[in-house]
Amino acid sequence: MTPDQQTREHAELLALATSLALQAGRMVRDGRAAGGITQTDTKSSATDMVTEFDRASETLIVGGILAARPHDGIVGEEGTDTEGTSGVHWLIDPVDGTTNFLYGLPGYAVSIAACSEHRTEVGVVYVPTTDELFTATAGGGAHLNGSPIRCSTTTDLSHALVASGFSYLAARRAVQARRVAELLPQVRDLRRFGAAAPDLCYVAAGRVDVYFEEFLGPWDLAAGELIAREAGCVTGALDGGAARPASVIAANPALFERARELIAGIDARLGG
Repeated sequence: MTPDQQTREHAELLALATSLALQAGRMVRDGRAAGGITQTDTKSSATDMVTEFDRASETLIVGGILAARPHDGIVGEEGTDTEGTSGVHWLIDPVDGTTNFLYGLPGYAVSIAACSEHRTEVGVVYVPTTDELFTATAGGGAHLNGSPIRCSTTTDLSHALVASGFSYLAARRAVQARRVAELLPQVRDLRRFGAAAPDLCYVAAGRVDVYFEEFLGPWDLAAGELIAREAGCVTGALDGGAARPASVIAANPALFERARELIAGIDARLGG
């Protein structure tokens, strides 16, 4: 594919992802406000929830992709799994932060990523309650509502505002709580917003300096991780190597290695 062809492909994928994220996000926000939530089920644990809006959002997004690009592959958190033959596959989180959504808290989002065989090409994260649309294309920078964004320039780890998330499984949360107790005295403070995709976007926009989490799904990570990198963040895994759903840390370049080393040292002391 030539550079011009790739630019056109990115533009087409971005336009489609943006349109569907806005439609889905506004549908779940307005639907909850109008009629409330009437159906809830559990998934991986008794605290891992899914609602009728998660499923309706995924149906809307999948239908829109297949109508425009019937040969693409799609994987969605709520069960969609189609292989496709075009070389493009999509990762969809129809409501990232369902617990926030369930409780009427603002920190939930729709996350859509379009990927090629080797990388994420386009990422879109829409936060309906604040009407914020975060977008990125590979090599094209990151934007918030159309304006470029960059990560923070904080250099002192003790002044870093750190975001993280916790597992739905109680035993894992217990381990993560011990880690946080060790971490808190060594940074400015900790924020737990409740959804991975917005957290990654907040690092991208310089609203927090460091974000780390474990035990995500690929749909949680793909769009936000691209947005963070395109905003100048460094991303990786807590134990080294590339970011992956099981382990991710994102930070501005001045803090990345120091934050990762701090967390690794804490884990070693705790026997993690």
